[in-house]
Amino acid sequence: MFYWIRKTGLAAAILLLAACGGEKTESAAVGAEDPLMAKAQELAQSYLIIDTHVDLPYRLQEKMEDISQRTESGDFDYARAKAGGLNAPFMSIYIPADYQETGGAKDFADSLIDMVEGFQQKWPDKFAIASSVDQVKEQFGKGLVSLPLGIENGAPIEGDLANLKHFYDRGVRYITLTHSRNNHICDSSYDEERKWQGLSPFGRELVGEMNRLGVMVDISHVSDKAFYQVMEIAKAPAIASHSSCRKFTPGFERNMDDDMIKRLAENGGVVMINFGSTFIKEAVRQNSSAVRGHIRKYLADNNLKRDDEHARTYIADYLKKNRMFADVTDVADHIDHVVKLAGIESVGFGSDFDGVGDSLPTGLKDASMFPNLIYELLKRGYSEEDIEKICSGNIIRVWSEVERIAREMQQAG
Repeated sequence: MFYWIRKTGLAAAILLLAACGGEKTESAAVGAEDPLMAKAQELAQSYLIIDTHVDLPYRLQEKMEDISQRTESGDFDYARAKAGGLNAPFMSIYIPADYQETGGAKDFADSLIDMVEGFQQKWPDKFAIASSVDQVKEQFGKGLVSLPLGIENGAPIEGDLANLKHFYDRGVRYITLTHSRNNHICDSSYDEERKWQGLSPFGRELVGEMNRLGVMVDISHVSDKAFYQVMEIAKAPAIASHSSCRKFTPGFERNMDDDMIKRLAENGGVVMINFGSTFIKEAVRQNSSAVRGHIRKYLADNNLKRDDEHARTYIADYLKKNRMFADVTDVADHIDHVVKLAGIESVGFGSDFDGVGDSLPTGLKDASMFPNLIYELLKRGYSEEDIEKICSGNIIRVWSEVERIAREMQQAG
């Protein structure tokens, strides 16, 4: 399932990647002979790990699987979450931009939330919905995998603040303001048209109401102007639920530049690093573009469709020989960069599992592999206290502050 296609707007090209299927055969214990790996595995199992962006609901909407056990496809299921120590993956309630034109965004969001609630009902010994910091901590103590909710693309608000309250009551605790195209809230980093030059008038009103209710404002996907406008008006810390550092991908507005990272930290917020290879390394972005271009040309020159048997065979072979991936060490470079710019309290994990197709880095191919990243951080000299902050302490701090400010705003009337 290639949800990432819908993020980039390159559907005709990226769909070609489906033929290669994504290799996930590597060990979940890179450097297993190193004593630090044993420490990394121990920390992964003892610390609360929160990942603020896992696109499981949309993946299962396209093809349902039993996530209480190891699934054939995807990056996340109960077995791999437990193996990697992932305790609280935010379930992304992803709304494709098409719903902004066709209508039905709110109903679609409700259907995905219904699905996540079904996980808890079907497997109460494994999963539990979490709508507060206290619930996440309580469920962690019980050995459950918490399932907090975040809406990706504010389209389901449909211009009505009553819908924000509706989704808050259903457990949604962050909203990514937009996605691949401009919506009624703000401009998208992927959309060449800048309709609002940042936030719309309704978007400004929405940010204030999100602060009042206790819904984290997520600035992943928004334009730079929209980001700075959120920083100006937000009364509570914001998050970037699944963004990386633009320093390593020059010109890629979807990632955050150095000034934005520092400004988000000044706001008290946190950058949750996206693991997708094209978010992580410029050479991979260039390779991906070249590969797509070659395949498009081959299909056109040979009058082939993507789903023709010969085309699928050719594409799979070409990708196997020519496609590049980032590495877990490159993801650690992004964490290092945020820490150097803004401090240890400003970074966390926002993997985008199940949302970036098979483009995940070597050593971070699925939810079982968090120990590999912790191992890399230990090698670089991060203390156990530092690692605990990255694993969950930083996002817990932000979420707790958002809850506190909401209580104060409500009490003030």
